[in-house]
Amino acid sequence: MFGFQKKAPKPTPASSTPSVGEDAEVAAASWRYRLKSGLSRTRAQFGGRLKSLFSRGTVDEQLLEELEAVLLTSDVGLDATQHLLYQLKARAKRDKLATPEAIQKALSDAMYELLQPLEEALDVQSHKPFVIMIAGVNGAGKTTSIGKLAKHFQAQGLSVLLAAGDTFRAAAREQLQTWGERNKVTVIAQQSGDSAAVIFDAIAAARARGIDVVLADTAGRLPTQLHLMDEIAKVRRVIQKADPSAPHETLLVIDASFGQNSLQQVMAFDKAIKVSGLVLTKLDGTAKGGVVAAIARQCPKPVRYIGVGEGIDDLRPFHARDFVDALFE
Repeated sequence: MFGFQKKAPKPTPASSTPSVGEDAEVAAASWRYRLKSGLSRTRAQFGGRLKSLFSRGTVDEQLLEELEAVLLTSDVGLDATQHLLYQLKARAKRDKLATPEAIQKALSDAMYELLQPLEEALDVQSHKPFVIMIAGVNGAGKTTSIGKLAKHFQAQGLSVLLAAGDTFRAAAREQLQTWGERNKVTVIAQQSGDSAAVIFDAIAAARARGIDVVLADTAGRLPTQLHLMDEIAKVRRVIQKADPSAPHETLLVIDASFGQNSLQQVMAFDKAIKVSGLVLTKLDGTAKGGVVAAIARQCPKPVRYIGVGEGIDDLRPFHARDFVDALFE
């Protein structure tokens, strides 16, 4: 009887085993792909039309006039459009741009320089608990964003507690509790009552339990509902009674499909509750992604996070270079 000796498996080369750095690179590449896919509608409106414009290879008055129309229809806004046209014209004169590629790169660089100041990472290590108050109009995606942010902070090894401060809609409380169960985090809620009281209790609970981050939901409201804007200002004051240094971040969630109306939202909420950062949602469902440029010119606030899908990992920190590349490629 003949025996056959089993061959030992070949050792895996060290280079084929993904390192932590390589894992990060794969994750970054995956996000850039999702970002590009998510911005496809805006890119079709914006980048696709630019290629035909730039194909003439010269920056003249006709190109500038047509480019103005493209930028405005992409919700870049008049102020930002005029700024970008001025920058392109100046660069064309200075660098003698004479190819479609050079013209596109000049506009891309001008857009990046406009958006780059909005790229400011949120540091939640300065206080414990770090209290984040979250506001926005009805339907902007506040509650969903809170669930995704909870997952984002947990991935950083931080403990999270959710405050169901939207006491107007029972569905909002239930939705937040569902996110809490999914992320295995505690949700402080009341069947009825005052939004400020719920958040006050949540901060006390977080302090007692040594929680790192409190995400405080608030009811959706329109800037024109002045009594509700007064109420959310009161919520902020009550938070300050629970912790004089809080809220440490006041995030305004904006639905990108609102386009230029987003500017009015930022201004109105900033007046009421001192907005310190933005979450831009639903970029995958609109051709109005250019509104980021309008925000940068008219009411600059750090864009902390952007959302390009329904998945729990589809809310990520804003990076101007990746965003601009996704618009132009």
